[in-house]
Amino acid sequence: MRKEYTIVDTDIHPGVPVARILPRLAQPWRMRLEQGNRSSGTMGYWNPNGVNRPDAVLDDGTRIENDPKALAEHWLTPHHIDYGILNCGSVLHLGLSPEPDYAIALISAYNDVIVEEWLAADARYRASIAVYPYDIDAAVREIQRLGDLPGVVQVIMPSSARQAYGQRYFHPIYEAATAYKLPVAIHPGTEGVGISGAPTNLGYPSSYFEWHTNLVSSYIGHMTSLILEGAFAKFPTFKFVLLEGGVSWVPPILWRMDKNWKALRMTTPWVDRPPSEIAQEHFLLSTQPVEEPENPQHLHQILAMFPAEKMLMFSTDYPHWDGDTPDFAARQFPKELRPAIMGQNACELYGLEELVPA
Repeated sequence: MRKEYTIVDTDIHPGVPVARILPRLAQPWRMRLEQGNRSSGTMGYWNPNGVNRPDAVLDDGTRIENDPKALAEHWLTPHHIDYGILNCGSVLHLGLSPEPDYAIALISAYNDVIVEEWLAADARYRASIAVYPYDIDAAVREIQRLGDLPGVVQVIMPSSARQAYGQRYFHPIYEAATAYKLPVAIHPGTEGVGISGAPTNLGYPSSYFEWHTNLVSSYIGHMTSLILEGAFAKFPTFKFVLLEGGVSWVPPILWRMDKNWKALRMTTPWVDRPPSEIAQEHFLLSTQPVEEPENPQHLHQILAMFPAEKMLMFSTDYPHWDGDTPDFAARQFPKELRPAIMGQNACELYGLEELVPA
């Protein structure tokens, strides 16, 4: 692949083995983890592809994503990725644990592994730090503890939630993140886990296929809530990132909000302009899993219906089963949008230096 622009992968999932967590835990949390307690688990749906790619292994059988140097060598370098944002997937389930003290301790330990071991392993890495959203004081403390460290560029939370993320309960998290110039991101995969409740507003799907397809519903709810509950009016520089939620649903939801705003804006007087204008200033989305219609022009038409040149950022979702390589993803987008989507938007959001293409 000829390199024509900076490439930023905004969604890489490092593996963090339990052995790396244990030394960072005090008792009794360490004993619990040693005995196999992982707090909130998964829904248990069967994915015939597995969660992680079966080919992401080294010659000795160990997985690439569990080793920061191996991931850099076997993923970043061959795909000409200039920066990789590390979003630890397993920590997201802890954000919905019914046992806050244990979850908070584990989340902090996961964050420390990423900051201390992964960021030090390769200059191309940047880190998202996780928080437990249902203890606001603890979440704010975690942001304050790590938010100004070099290489920390984002706060991440699960997309599944007990209540919409625009509600005022969560605003102290956004205030703390904004103070450190960090966007807040959400990532799917925990819908139905722990204290989140049913994974859809219609209850429990009967297959992974159905569950996975419906993940976008939480994204629609959070976007609507954040705009209409006034989070961005309260924090004018705050940015919110929707990772791994697709893109084709964005235009019709913004159209619907704009239309309703004309008649109902008295109910939300802080929304002082069309919601679509607020969205394009404060939301960014990642590309994977980008919709792949049989006619590629249909996707291009969708991208023309909202400012994708400002709101869309490339991601691979490595090493997950449905990930996209940079060359595959770039081909999905009009040529004139590729520099912005593949790197420029992420560089601006995360404060990264654009690199001169080779």
